[in-house]
Amino acid sequence: LQVVFVAALVAVALAAPAEPEPVKILRSEFDQQPEGGYSYAIETEDGVKKEEVGEIKSVNDEENKPHNVVIVRGSYSYTDKEGTPHTLTYVADENGFQPLSEDIPKAPQA
Repeated sequence: LQVVFVAALVAVALAAPAEPEPVKILRSEFDQQPEGGYSYAIETEDGVKKEEVGEIKSVNDEENKPHNVVIVRGSYSYTDKEGTPHTLTYVADENGFQPLSEDIPKAPQA
């Protein structure tokens, strides 16, 4: 009976899904500017890439008073399981988040 139990335990252990290996980082850069701007980039062995730059900009608020905001520009890309590449670029500024990608559905023409 103990042999059957040990054999069953070994079979269950072998059937358990293996932990996937962590994806290796090939490149990682970060630069923080004293005035608040920054840039960073990362690239992994599975083809994921992300880059972003933040710049300080003075804008006027609702009361027409100037204040500093961070304007962000960036992109990321990856390849899906079927081998199709995907890329998204974006800007985030006083006008909101503005993504651009062929993967974003387009509204039908009126």
